[in-house]
Parts: sequence; structure tokens; C-alpha cells
Amino acid sequence: MSEKTTFDQDGLVVEETKPKLKRPGLYKVMLLNDDYTPMEFVVAILEQFFNKRHEDAVRIMLQVHTKGMGVCGVFTREVAETKVKQVMDFSQDHQHPLQCTMEPE
Repeated sequence: MSEKTTFDQDGLVVEETKPKLKRPGLYKVMLLNDDYTPMEFVVAILEQFFNKRHEDAVRIMLQVHTKGMGVCGVFTREVAETKVKQVMDFSQDHQHPLQCTMEPE
């Protein structure tokens, strides 16, 4: 027997198993295009809430503008939910109809 073999109080062999951990599911956070939110506002959202460099924020903003949707990042469920709420609240506070959603990756 190996060194890791242990016995319980009745002398029976107890095998220690490591629990199999499952990685948490990941979610894409996306911005949806509209006809009213200024491009500069979208860039500011990407820089402020998703820590994007200016060049990356502009690229994602253009994707939102031309394709109707752009992925801001991929996060665990709780983080994704928080990001969506932050963006929606900030947009509403600034009277912009920008929509932010999430979906499983």
C-alpha cells in the first residue's frame, strides 16, 4: 500500500479522493447598437467598465455600430451580471438607451 493509505477506526482502508472541481460557466457581455447613443459614450463605457484601452474600445464600438452587437468581455456569471447592471444604470443616468446583455459563452 502507498503512504497515502489510511485506516479508519475499524481497520478498514480509507481512500482519500480529491473532489473534481468544475470551472464556473462563463458569460459574454455584449453591447447592442441603437440609433441614439453617441459613439463617444460607448467608447467611454468600454474604457470605464471593461478597462479597455482606447484603441480596443474604438474597435469594439465600431463593431457594435456596424454589426449591431459587440462583445465587451467574458466573465463568470456574477461578474457579468454586475457589469450589465453597471452599464445599464450608467446609460440610464445619462439618458442614453444603450442596451447591455449577457449570454453563456
